[in-house]
Parts: sequence; structure tokens; C-alpha cells
Amino acid sequence: MFIKFFTVIFTLFVSASTIAIGQNSPVNIASFNAKQIKTKLITTLGVEIIDVKKTPMAGLAEVATNQGLFYTSFDGEYLIQGKLYSLGKEVANLTEKSLAYFRVTGMERFEDDMIVFQAKIEKHVITVFSDITCEYCRKLHSQIDEYNDLGITVRYLAYPRAGIKDKDGAFTDGFKNLRSVWCSEDPHKAITQAKLGVSIPSRVCDKPIAEEFSFGRQVGVNSTPTIITKDGTMMPGYRDPSDLFKILESM
Repeated sequence: MFIKFFTVIFTLFVSASTIAIGQNSPVNIASFNAKQIKTKLITTLGVEIIDVKKTPMAGLAEVATNQGLFYTSFDGEYLIQGKLYSLGKEVANLTEKSLAYFRVTGMERFEDDMIVFQAKIEKHVITVFSDITCEYCRKLHSQIDEYNDLGITVRYLAYPRAGIKDKDGAFTDGFKNLRSVWCSEDPHKAITQAKLGVSIPSRVCDKPIAEEFSFGRQVGVNSTPTIITKDGTMMPGYRDPSDLFKILESM
């Protein structure tokens, strides 16, 4: 329903622009009004606004929300869900650039709650959104020593693939299992055992599993494993240790 709504809004925005251009009518661009944009989106969509700013495109504002990144007219009357590119000497994905910034700044608040496998001689740091049941999450973790030996520190954030709650409002098994890992007295041992398929004791504590999952969705994560580099670049899927090292060295 949410996606359909944005599709309709996008169509209306494009249609209105096309009509105006077709009639050779002047396009009136409203003055930038961050407060008005926030009020409009909160009251209309019920989203939480993180940041509002102008984009290089005339009349278009960028809005970071708890549901992702969107674009609006300066008065908040039109909304677009999609990617914004600049067509200069090189094509640049401005949306991805903004998302990279939000990934880096957003991860900072979870640093004390990550499960970190530290390289002895650190050359690179990656943050991995991970579940304990996905095949490639397990493969990545089975090679954790290889990543560390290459100088790659691996930091885990929780991402239960089935979500936080089921259709009946109960916590999913994926959420409860990850919570037990993060709440363990020895999270490093617990996550290793869990990814080997070993049952671990059920535990409940105040760990931001739901918040980490929600943050991942906000910045474009929709599968596991998803690797985030130090500069906020997102790489969905598994990467072999040596291949990942070459990628990180080239960045």
C-alpha cells in the first residue's frame, strides 16, 4: 500500500510537470520550507523526519525519514520515491551519496552494541547486517579468521530476515534468536554456535535488535548478509575474504 501510494504521487508529479511544459506555462517553484515539509509528511504519512535539506535540483528537497529517503517539492505538496542523479562530466548517484552518509552516521549509535571480531593488525573495518540462519551469513562467519588475518575487522549488526513481529504481533523466531545471541554472556561464542546451527539458551535483555533492523531498512538493506564499508558504501551479499580485501584496498 505504501509503495502504491508513492507510485501514484510520482505519476501525478510527472504528469503535472508534463502538462505545464506542454502548455509552455511558467513553473512556479515554492520557497524552501523545511518546517512545512516536516508538518506535511508527519500529518499525511505519519513518518518520522530525520533531516530535510535542499538538493542541487531546483525546487526539490531531500527528506530522510524512518521509512527511507524521499524527495519533495519545497512546499511538501508533492512526493517522489526514487533515485536522483546528477548529469555532469560523470553521472553521479546523489541518492546513494546521501544514503552512504546516513549509514555512517547512523551506525555510530550502535557501536557499543555490535558484536565485533577485531583484526590484530586492522587495515579495514566492515559492518555486516546479519542473520544466523541465512546460508551466506554462515559462510561469511565460517571464514571470520581469514577476514581478520587479512586485516579486516568485522562488526555485526542484527537483521532478522523475517522481521521483528509476525502478522499476529508476536516476536518472530528470528528476532528472539538474535536477541538471545546479543544478550549472551559471550556473544562471540553465541553467534558462532548459532551460525553452526547449535541451539543456544534463550535470553532477554535490553539490546537494540529492533532498532538495528529498522535502521538497516532505512538505509537500503533488504537482505543478508549486507556489508557496509567505512565510507558507507553498501555491498549486498557474500564476498570472499581475498576478493573483499581487494575491493576495500581499491576504494
